[in-house]
Amino acid sequence: MPENFQAFMNSRIPIFAIGILFLHLISCKPMIKEEKQYPYTTTQGDSLHTRIYTLKNGLTVFMSPYRDEPRIYTSIAVRAGSKNDPAETTGLAHYLEHMLFKGTDAIGSLDYEKERTELDKITELYEEYRSTSDLDKRAAIYRDIDSISNVAASFTVPNEYDKLLNSIGAQGTNAYTWVEQTVYVNDIPSNKFDQWLTIEAERFRNPVMRLFHTELETVYEEKNMTMDSDSRKIWENLFAGLFKKHTYGTQTTIGKAEHLKNPSIKNVIDYYRTYYVPNNMALCIAGDFDPDETIKLIDRKFSVLQPKEIPHFTPAVEEEIKKPTVIKAKGPEAEELVIGYRFNGINSSDADYLTLLDKILYNQTAGLIDLNLNQQQKVLDAGSMLVMMKDYSAHILSGKPREEQSLDQVRALLLEQIELLKEGKFPDWMLEAAINDLKLEQLKLYESNRGRVEAYVDAFIWGMPWPEHVSQIERLEKITKADLVAFATKHYRDNYVTVYKEHGKAKSEKKIQKPPITPLKVNRDTSSPFAEKLLAEKSAKTEPVFLDYRKDITFEDVNPSIKLHYLQNLENELFSLYYVFDVGKNHSRKINLALDYLSYLGTSTLTPRAFSQELYKIGASFTAFTADNYVYLKLSGLGKNAPAAIRLLETLLVDAKPDEEALENLKAGELKERADDKLSKKKILFEAMTNYGKYGSTSPFTNVLSDEELGKVTSTELLSELHDLLQYQHRVLYYGPAKAQEVLAELRSVRHYPASFKTPPVSDPYPELEQQDNQVYVVDYDMTQAEVIMLTRDELYDPLQVPLATFFNEYYGGGMSSVVFQELREAKALAYSVFSVYRAPKQKEKHNYMVSYIGTQADKLPEALEGISHLMNDLPKSPELFASAQNGILQKISTERLTRTEVLFNYEDAVRMGHSHDIRKDIYREAATITLKDIEAFHKKHLRNKNHVMLVLGKKGNLDMATLQKYGTVKELKLKDIFGY
Repeated sequence: MPENFQAFMNSRIPIFAIGILFLHLISCKPMIKEEKQYPYTTTQGDSLHTRIYTLKNGLTVFMSPYRDEPRIYTSIAVRAGSKNDPAETTGLAHYLEHMLFKGTDAIGSLDYEKERTELDKITELYEEYRSTSDLDKRAAIYRDIDSISNVAASFTVPNEYDKLLNSIGAQGTNAYTWVEQTVYVNDIPSNKFDQWLTIEAERFRNPVMRLFHTELETVYEEKNMTMDSDSRKIWENLFAGLFKKHTYGTQTTIGKAEHLKNPSIKNVIDYYRTYYVPNNMALCIAGDFDPDETIKLIDRKFSVLQPKEIPHFTPAVEEEIKKPTVIKAKGPEAEELVIGYRFNGINSSDADYLTLLDKILYNQTAGLIDLNLNQQQKVLDAGSMLVMMKDYSAHILSGKPREEQSLDQVRALLLEQIELLKEGKFPDWMLEAAINDLKLEQLKLYESNRGRVEAYVDAFIWGMPWPEHVSQIERLEKITKADLVAFATKHYRDNYVTVYKEHGKAKSEKKIQKPPITPLKVNRDTSSPFAEKLLAEKSAKTEPVFLDYRKDITFEDVNPSIKLHYLQNLENELFSLYYVFDVGKNHSRKINLALDYLSYLGTSTLTPRAFSQELYKIGASFTAFTADNYVYLKLSGLGKNAPAAIRLLETLLVDAKPDEEALENLKAGELKERADDKLSKKKILFEAMTNYGKYGSTSPFTNVLSDEELGKVTSTELLSELHDLLQYQHRVLYYGPAKAQEVLAELRSVRHYPASFKTPPVSDPYPELEQQDNQVYVVDYDMTQAEVIMLTRDELYDPLQVPLATFFNEYYGGGMSSVVFQELREAKALAYSVFSVYRAPKQKEKHNYMVSYIGTQADKLPEALEGISHLMNDLPKSPELFASAQNGILQKISTERLTRTEVLFNYEDAVRMGHSHDIRKDIYREAATITLKDIEAFHKKHLRNKNHVMLVLGKKGNLDMATLQKYGTVKELKLKDIFGY
């Protein structure tokens, strides 16, 4: 639970006491140095008990002590994003974000004086390169850049920043750039906070632009990847239409291809010096720490950063949009439409009205779009969202068409919901329910340290005083329905921009071609003096805490066939309840359709619309999730209303009334979604092709009703499917404020249970294929990149192998400091995204798989495949990397605390995988004794010279088929082969 800290002003020494103390001090020798004071502000009513400090150099520090586990979530936010990019070098803020991982003259440096000599040459060569148009001369300059970069790299330790963070047990090390911010995130053990501060203060002190040309190639890969994204096309076109003058719309975060091709290291350094100053930065933390001691540490470490005047950003003033603008874009994925309205920024009064209006339009249960469009199946899928920014904001409506429905028709339906807003045609109670929904969202957000820190980052970037952030709900409660209607009437007119994203061949920027890059030498077995000193520092040891299922979970019988797994929520008023069945899509091809059908039905006393409204009134939500071998039905919301929510759900489960029109619409929608899935490259590669690689043409993925079977399905069959589900043995998971006996009493009272239950099936109808020969399956798709997954089937799952497999993944291919990442991204710049992990199945008696993925330019595919294959057959050995992986695993586990529903689901996983205890205990115990030779032996046994299935998605004309034939028998697959329909 958060602690209630008293404000500094209430704890100061009284004035008369200060006078006495002063007289005493001057009479003493030697004089006692007065301890430095750190005044801070707090906000009344703030549930996070936030302290906000401003240090002497201008650095803002947000703190929320929250001791649910011995870890601290951190974000360092810089008020500079793509809107601050110079027009002639867009993408600069994003590129600098990448470079902040490359180290400094201390981090990652073996001999900076020698390195700097070479880096200065590279800087000047890039200036010459960008001012040269002759292609032959540019090629010659680039060869010099490549050659000198290899010399410079010999004086560095690539990725040392990531190694350091991994060694101290950090998780989620990453960063992101958007229009107004660049934010650097970490989740660290609290006993390593001192070391983390040392690393971060050094990181921002003097970043070195080393390994520039390979990282630039990584950004090229990211750019090429966005060219294959239809959602990116929608986003950029919408913002270009809404913001014709402001840099929100005139430039993009990743930048123009022509600018990325002609980079300037000088400009990157100038940008850093301009915006990366402490008075333009905030350090935001939440977790296990003492605020008084922590602020001293932060000040001591970060005082090295010097303040500087920040250029004032004057936002361009947009002209009023007086008539609808239509923008058309094309791409290979399914058609979609978005409508955007432009508003004033987050700190204007518009923001509060928009927050409520968006909830009334779409809340995933009872909003106007939910009930009028999604529940009535007038479109395939529709929704709304807010994009809140400092200078302007946007309210965005979206919709996907049904079969033979035009995008014009989707637009008309969405605009009808806006008209209903303007006419006030929504229930009076909706306003209060929307505010309660926002309160629930905030409670859920603030349950995590990450959620707390993200709120701080938003407030800082927006320049929003924290009291304004805290008092939002209070302001919303003062807004009336009449106020909302008046606002909607005034602001929602023909002043919108519509993007029609049609299916077809896209007009795109020309992809960035591969330059010749000599692989860099990776100095794995060296460390900088900075790293050696930091890692030698001792810190207090944190002992791990493992789950004891019999102590941490209360097990009760609802009846002899239904178990309750109970954990009480002593933190807030939220509850989550799950019905879990050990039957799934593998056992019934209709269960998924039946549960979808349920969402469109009512009961004998409640229409579908009324049911959704009743659920929303009491602050509850219901979702269903189906997997191959199990089904989850989930209820969540306010604990005090859990009994009412359970009764509503139970009534629906046993008293759902058929609706033939809804069923016919559902069938038609299912057919359209199937067609759309065949256009989604994510669906094609990660689901359809992956299942084909494991199982062949008949797999869990293809286990669906045929079009003909779907057309014949009746309401009676689907309702029987739901009633049949309730006849199976199942269990109830509950986390909430109610006592166990109260939950049991409620569950026992709401349903007439059968005298006996069906036992879930044990047999698995889909055996995995044994890989006799190397196979390469290719699917043709119109895209810039090529994406590859390599599957290698291994032994059956064995819990005894889990510790070594976990360690192997940490060392080999699971993170940014791993062998695979260093070799293929850092040294060779072959991909933006790459990983290779030994993956366990989701249930026992299934096989482990080695899964490798790389997304790369089609012209780099030969080098990328060679790189992956080489690593699978020849493991690079690094004692330094091994030690980092070992320290990381031990630190992460010792400071990890499973809480809330994590406890219940950890037990679920343990039962499914065939072990009766928290397996993290085994990993922690054995990780301390595993050696590098053990890692080598694991690699040799499970990876080397193994048969594989390679799955390649890309534009066939761009793929080097001769290269692919080196890796197995090549077979081109059609979409029907992998989808089964």
